Amino acid sequence: MMIRCPRLTIAGLGGDTGKTVISVGICRALQKNGLNVIPFKKGPDYIDMGWLSLGASHPCYNLDLFLMDKDQALFSFGIHTQHADLALIEGNRGLYDGLDVDGSVSTAELAKLLKSPVILIVGCTKVTRTVAALVLGCQKLDTDVQIRGVILNRLANPRQEDIIRKSIEHYCHLPVVGAIPRLTSITFPGRHLGLVPPQEHPMAGEAITTAAKVVEKYLDMEKLLEIAQEAQPLPPHPSLPLEGGGQGRGCELRTPNSELQIAVIRDSAFQFYYPENLEALERAGAKLIEFSALTDNLPSGLNALYIGGGFPETHAAALAANEALRHDIKKVAEEGLPIYAECGGLMYLGEKLIWGEKNYPMAGVLPIVVGVSKKPEGHGYSMVEVRASNPFFKTGQILHGHEFHYSHILDITNKDSVYFAFKVRKGAGILNGMDGLCYKNVLATYTHLHALGTREWVEGVINSAIKNKKVLTKEQRL
Repeated sequence: MMIRCPRLTIAGLGGDTGKTVISVGICRALQKNGLNVIPFKKGPDYIDMGWLSLGASHPCYNLDLFLMDKDQALFSFGIHTQHADLALIEGNRGLYDGLDVDGSVSTAELAKLLKSPVILIVGCTKVTRTVAALVLGCQKLDTDVQIRGVILNRLANPRQEDIIRKSIEHYCHLPVVGAIPRLTSITFPGRHLGLVPPQEHPMAGEAITTAAKVVEKYLDMEKLLEIAQEAQPLPPHPSLPLEGGGQGRGCELRTPNSELQIAVIRDSAFQFYYPENLEALERAGAKLIEFSALTDNLPSGLNALYIGGGFPETHAAALAANEALRHDIKKVAEEGLPIYAECGGLMYLGEKLIWGEKNYPMAGVLPIVVGVSKKPEGHGYSMVEVRASNPFFKTGQILHGHEFHYSHILDITNKDSVYFAFKVRKGAGILNGMDGLCYKNVLATYTHLHALGTREWVEGVINSAIKNKKVLTKEQRL
């Protein structure tokens, strides 16, 4: 069956053009009017995805041609838009920005793959007619990219808007579908590499409501829906089975009859999870048990533990105060429980975290001391080669992912008890071009992986959990 979902790609000329705030506002405005809007984010980003999810009242999915191939991206888009009234894809960076001169893995390439109309957001600070030249350049650089409208942002006054609007319509033959003045009320708070996660923003709901009111006032919503409806049908999504037996990279294994229990720490300190990763574990037969590292005890009867990324440094005092959980996680790690940790999870598993000139005790599973810099220690796409035996991956595997962290390892207090499983081919990693710190059945890494593009991750977590369950069952019988 052809994929006929109306869709829009919201792109910009670069970063910090207002893409996320406007995209979130559009999602909420349409959702308020009864439309089922499915949000997607191009690029490795958890925070923007969190805001988009909240704006649309629906999980936001990632589409990135570095983390997954084209068939996997089409597959994800197809299965997640089966019941959608509209799909909104927020781009990242500038429309044509990619890894090379060809703009590979750019927002433009994704928009072409999805045959999606593009709405281009242009910042208008101290510029008038030149905006038309910028838009015209985007049109001419790749005529296969379907730029169908322009949103003017941060306008100073009506006169400036009038000149820019007429210039674009005259030279580019495109409609201006929105003109937003310079507003202080349509900004979300920022930290580190972008926005503050909505889970940490006490007035996130109010911020989204404000964004929706702004786009309703200044954007031509009817025209945007009309453009979205013009999207050409896509061929049926590639056959990438969701359950066992398939050969494609997107297929996933199925567990034996007995149910696996995999715990996931999910709270305001640890909220960086791709929904596709959690869905993949569930489709493979795992029961996910979510709990908070800030307030809860460790659930019982676990076969594995998954700790994602986040900002543990801003919650360091509360994490340290939950002594019972820290003690129990160290205990189960010593007993051999498989634990997979990414970025913030790596920080939490260390001996202590230094933040704001204070030392906070963490779980103490890994013999590391973690500090936090004022500048990024690792930011962008990453690629690692599995070099050493470990609980989750086979040696020789090449894994595509991404990293973004300000934290770094200050000291490894017992080098003989741990080892690195990954050789970094692209990115920063943990230390000296290595990543994937291992101890017993624990693997902690700065590299974030996406389950759709990295089936090996799903297999690794599930197989480790199965082995753990078999060991526990054998011990019970004895």
